[in-house]
Amino acid sequence: MKSTNNIQILRKTKFIILFDGLCSFCDSSVPFVIRRDLKNRFLFASLQSISGSEFMKTQPKFIQQIDSLILATDSKVYYKSTAAIKIAIQLKGFWFLVGIFYIIPTFLRDKVYDFIAKRRNLWFEKHDTCKIPTAKEKNKFLF
Repeated sequence: MKSTNNIQILRKTKFIILFDGLCSFCDSSVPFVIRRDLKNRFLFASLQSISGSEFMKTQPKFIQQIDSLILATDSKVYYKSTAAIKIAIQLKGFWFLVGIFYIIPTFLRDKVYDFIAKRRNLWFEKHDTCKIPTAKEKNKFLF
């Protein structure tokens, strides 16, 4: 288990995925990524965690208002559809093909992303608390 609140340092060597830990759709995507992260590139922090909330306070207001998916790399913070694409192209298998969606302008991709994000708690169960990682997953999470 990584006990640090300094995502700024960790993102120099890892991709940090911040997600809504109360959303079962977002929460279920974490093990999906872990299983396909063969190069051990990703670490995870829920937006509700100490690390996640402290990191978000350092971001511009428009990013602070995002409550679903954020990807922090060594050089940039990505959000919404761009974050999802950047994550997918790093995964094992044919997920790199998701990169084809870069040809669609961001504002259109994000409209679809926002449509899904606004309804995710209607379509998928919302949790009262964040999922507790398994012993095997703990070293992939920032708390």
